[in-house]
Amino acid sequence: MEVVQTVRTGVLDHFGVPVTGVDSASVTFLGLEPIEILRIVDGDLVHYATVGGSRHPMGDPTALVADPVRGPRAELVLTLRAAAGAHSGLAKALGVLAAAPAVEGVVLQADALMDLGEPMWQNAPFTAVLLGDSGIPEVVLPDPAEPVRYFAVTPVTATEAAWVRVRGAQALRDAWAEAGIDVRDPERGAARM
Repeated sequence: MEVVQTVRTGVLDHFGVPVTGVDSASVTFLGLEPIEILRIVDGDLVHYATVGGSRHPMGDPTALVADPVRGPRAELVLTLRAAAGAHSGLAKALGVLAAAPAVEGVVLQADALMDLGEPMWQNAPFTAVLLGDSGIPEVVLPDPAEPVRYFAVTPVTATEAAWVRVRGAQALRDAWAEAGIDVRDPERGAARM
């Protein structure tokens, strides 16, 4: 089963972009297969989509034997305003997040808060991310494998991450909406709590 090619085709089809119409970067971690970060320009937005994190299903890290076929599979997509541009380190940060299931046994899911412990890109105020629904349809794989689900990555500041821990993910999303904050703006300020 060629998961990576199926996922790449699925995400590019979703955005209506040919394979030749995207830039990509590859991030490799010791002992893992490479994770590719696709850069898809969409008007004034740029989507950074991971491909490769779903090669293997996510599973219970305490299990004695991992199931090589069954289990949830996930990839990530970060959308930013193109006018502000992307800064160095972004591909590495997304690669770290996409590799978390293989490295740390984390199961990626909606409303998960993931702390990077460092800025998401050079000079960024964001040191964590909140995962949510991306709107990208699941990429279907041959049975018995589960489909690959794309989660939207929203960069959050340390203050916003603390808010999620105390109040929950929806409370932060409500605060963003109330304040009129565009979370796709890489230079946005934090929501006032």
